[in-house]
Amino acid sequence: MKKWYSLIDKIYRKENLELAFKRVKRNNGAPGIDGETVSDFVDKIDLNIEFLHERLKTNEYVPSPVKRVEIEKPDGGTRLLGIPTVKDRVVQQAIVNIIEPIFDPTFHPSSYGYRPKHSQHQAVAKAERFMNKYGLEHVVDMDLSKCFDTLDHEIIMGAVSELISDGRVLDLIRKFLKSGVMHRDNFSETEVGSPQGGVISPLISNIYLNQFDQKMMSKGVRIVRYADDILIFAKDKKTAGNYKVYATKVLERELKLKVNDMKTKLTNMNEGVAFLGFVIRSKTLGVNPKRIKRFKDKVRRITRRNSGRKLEEVIKELNPVLRGWMNYYRVANIKSFLKDFMGWLRRRLRMVKMKQWKTYKAMHKEMRKRGIKGNGLKMAVTKWKNSNVHIIHQILPNQYFEDLGLIDVHQYEVGLLSNYY
Repeated sequence: MKKWYSLIDKIYRKENLELAFKRVKRNNGAPGIDGETVSDFVDKIDLNIEFLHERLKTNEYVPSPVKRVEIEKPDGGTRLLGIPTVKDRVVQQAIVNIIEPIFDPTFHPSSYGYRPKHSQHQAVAKAERFMNKYGLEHVVDMDLSKCFDTLDHEIIMGAVSELISDGRVLDLIRKFLKSGVMHRDNFSETEVGSPQGGVISPLISNIYLNQFDQKMMSKGVRIVRYADDILIFAKDKKTAGNYKVYATKVLERELKLKVNDMKTKLTNMNEGVAFLGFVIRSKTLGVNPKRIKRFKDKVRRITRRNSGRKLEEVIKELNPVLRGWMNYYRVANIKSFLKDFMGWLRRRLRMVKMKQWKTYKAMHKEMRKRGIKGNGLKMAVTKWKNSNVHIIHQILPNQYFEDLGLIDVHQYEVGLLSNYY
């Protein structure tokens, strides 16, 4: 295996630092502990690039501690993120630009997380193919506890140094690992982990977990991994159980990670295999009910009937949410769900309009404007049950929402997973 001996000069080259900043700028992100924003960096771009170039060239660059923030998970609990300064993000990206092309070709073919030209859809397609076409219907769904936060620094450095012998690059990576954490003005040293949120952390985790991937490959075990989401495939339940034992041994004893016994489980195609927001079953791909609930809860918040906003404003906020969700989940077999969803969504939007009428008199005025003959019923326009009656559909037909620009997700072509084989 080829080793690389001189890389630091490629990392601190100004062209590489400028390219690194463009990528950091694209992602934007919050400021680190120094308060410097991406815009601030741009204001002094030439000085900042020169500063980074000189400090890296003279081996004097010292990373700042990351800013610790806690993000609430949708299913409860918190995720710890570490936000590096903009300068540190640029340097990390400059390192990634140079070393990722060295490591990526060595990664397992079924590793899909945070890799160029690899995607979540490809990972799901591979998992579905293993089950439906290879007959590997039994699956170990592995769950790792706080994977990013528990990576062993010596194992990281050992794995990186297998391909890189440039001591200055290794020293720079170690500095980032040891840079520490600031949380509410309290500094903590980092003895383990590569903070989730760091630009270089996804690559480091792939280098780290590639050791697990290769061990499984050497035993002829089929896996699909996306970051720390791991599926292991077997023909029968007993074999799956054996794979679980072996995988746990490799992850815990050799890589010093912690397998979450409560969430790691044996499952199969008949029960449905949850992976990256989807549920894989025989011949069908669905969406995880938790993701559907989360999606509908978000739509509910946007379409609150007492927000006092015009429908045009509500739809303007709604459309990017609908488009984003569909771009990810349209690979699933969700045609019937989308039909029901659009009916439910339009009903909620009708309710927004009805609530604004306040009384049946405003409804009758709308009827006269549209040339709709009514029977003069004194209908309660603020009640949910009345948003589904015939006269409301006449006043506010589907075309009305289409004219306001509402995206009709039921018109999307879906079930496209085979495109990712």
